[in-house]
Amino acid sequence: MSKPPVAIVCVGMAGSGKTTFMQRINSYLYGQKDPPYVMNLDPAVRSVPFDSNIDIRDSVNYKEVMKQYNLGPNGGILTSLNLFTTKIDQILSLLEKRAFPDGPPPTSFTATSAYSSSSAATPASSSSPSNTKPISRILIDTPGQIEVFVWSASGDILLSSLASTFPTVIAYIVDTPRSSSTSTFMSNMLYAISILYKTKLPLILVFNKTDACKDGDWSWAEKWMTDFEAFQAALQQEQESGSFGGAEGGETSTAYGGGSGYMGSLLNSMSLVLEEFYRHLKVCGVSAMTGDGIKEFFEVVEEKREEFEKDYRPELEKRWKEREQAKEERREKELGRLMKDMDVGGNKQKAAGTRKKYEPETVSDVEDEEDDEDRMMGADEDVDDEIVDDEDDDDEGLKARYERALHEGRGNQEGDDMSFARYVAAANLNR
Repeated sequence: MSKPPVAIVCVGMAGSGKTTFMQRINSYLYGQKDPPYVMNLDPAVRSVPFDSNIDIRDSVNYKEVMKQYNLGPNGGILTSLNLFTTKIDQILSLLEKRAFPDGPPPTSFTATSAYSSSSAATPASSSSPSNTKPISRILIDTPGQIEVFVWSASGDILLSSLASTFPTVIAYIVDTPRSSSTSTFMSNMLYAISILYKTKLPLILVFNKTDACKDGDWSWAEKWMTDFEAFQAALQQEQESGSFGGAEGGETSTAYGGGSGYMGSLLNSMSLVLEEFYRHLKVCGVSAMTGDGIKEFFEVVEEKREEFEKDYRPELEKRWKEREQAKEERREKELGRLMKDMDVGGNKQKAAGTRKKYEPETVSDVEDEEDDEDRMMGADEDVDDEIVDDEDDDDEGLKARYERALHEGRGNQEGDDMSFARYVAAANLNR
């Protein structure tokens, strides 16, 4: 049985070169005679520079979704993803057929059944290659509106379902030239850490467009992540030159100036806080235009695959088992409540037992209780008339009435008021 393919999910800000990066790694794998399985999850893109095996545009018409649901661009993308996600079971079925042509995948758990549905369009798949060689990598391109995918329910379902069957890695694409500012760099780092803790999947930080950096040098990014003093020095230099926070013309605002501003202090503090995050983060620099660093990127992917199998999969299995156990407990609780509601006779007997232990506190309570007992006794006599012999019922009824009359007579002989005597007797206060 071959190893399951690794799923590489490319996410990044609009304009970070994510789609171009997808095209580059796709062509690199074809050059290595190891073609990947490609998925496009961006319903609003007009064209992509690579062939997709599964394309959301074949299943969902983005413009029609906007028109029918009266949505804007972001709402249309989100709704299109929601419609596409209802067929996640069929998507995984297509992936498994290509990943494991000789048999079922060697997984110990699956989450597809929780998301199966039959209310949306079926994802289209391109024709399969003539050979049956298992795929080794799955490439997934996501919408440029990163929050629509990462923080949506559909994105969570897609990632969880993929991770339940295949080792899954997140590749966060960073626009390197735009991140040369300390404030923009820190914003990207905060975004990366939020994606890491939201998806709970291995993350690779990919600094793209290294060819657009001065002399192709992007080592300053690695230095800022590993050397706190280097980041502080760059921040101090920006503050002194007046370029911090995007200021131009040598002007420095009050909030940013002199090294004493709030934002400067915040960035210094955040660089210390993220030190532990940097230590466990894999970083690589690539150029989607020239192809530099692509080989190193796939070496990092293999490291993250091993990390997923070692650290992330056990945690995913644990969370899945906990959800299943909680679901089973909830089902048992609901079943017990249903059976309790259906147990009418048992509830009446229990209520009657509780009523016998009740001790009246006032005279009116005693009288109400005796009225209730009379009514219940009459109801019991009616039921007994249908079950037992009439003569036996008459004897029992006479006996009960004689005993009650005798008890009431003793109260009258003592000269007490009848209602008060009943109260004293019922409350066990007659000495």
